[in-house]
Amino acid sequence: MKLQARVAVITGGNSGIGLATTREFNANGAKVVLFGRSQQTLNQAAAGLGSDVLAVRGDVRNMEDLERLFRRAAEAFGPIDILVANAGIAKFAAVESLSEQLFDEISDILFKGVFFTVQKALRYIRDGSSIILVGAADADKQGRAGTSIYTAAKAAVRALARSMSVELLPRHIRVNVLSPGMTETPIITREGGLPGVTPEDIAAMITSTIPLRRRGTPEEMAKAMLFLASDDSSYCLGSESVVDGGMTQLVNPT
Repeated sequence: MKLQARVAVITGGNSGIGLATTREFNANGAKVVLFGRSQQTLNQAAAGLGSDVLAVRGDVRNMEDLERLFRRAAEAFGPIDILVANAGIAKFAAVESLSEQLFDEISDILFKGVFFTVQKALRYIRDGSSIILVGAADADKQGRAGTSIYTAAKAAVRALARSMSVELLPRHIRVNVLSPGMTETPIITREGGLPGVTPEDIAAMITSTIPLRRRGTPEEMAKAMLFLASDDSSYCLGSESVVDGGMTQLVNPT
């Protein structure tokens, strides 16, 4: 098992890619602490996974919640070997109608939350560990109407991985980005915020641009997470792994 006896913390670990990653890491020997805002989904996620999985409720926008997360993880399992900053939302609005409240919500979760998740973890994380930030396949590659703040925040995460890699190099901590394409998760069926456009409409439109003609699965993303978390990726530093069915790399066949 590739993660035998290692300790992983996964924010947004109670659904979608985060939950699939929790299961994948646990199946490969890791002790996993999953973090999310909903106690109900946390309980459901942890059910059946045994004593090597700990669920902690909290919000990545709250500094006290983050400090409590890492303190509880260390108390339960010891120093952290793997950190996955996965918590996210998918909300969109046109530039002319974007409210300050929505701007703050998106950027606070997708950018500020990621930065401080890493910062608060550093006193508990081992030298030589792996940090995985979650980007978006087309965030800094394609413009798409209504996604200005979402894609800007995801592109900022890509930049964080580079800068953090330099700062953490003396501790041999690897920071890399996994950038999923359209993935079959609960987040794509929630209200996205564009007037007259349903989340299903958005998902169908993006799916039509994928050369493989299907959405990815959380399990496929979890396999990529396992690579970045394990020693298999020991020579990856400040890099981005794009897992998107060819959407950003191939001309879409019609």
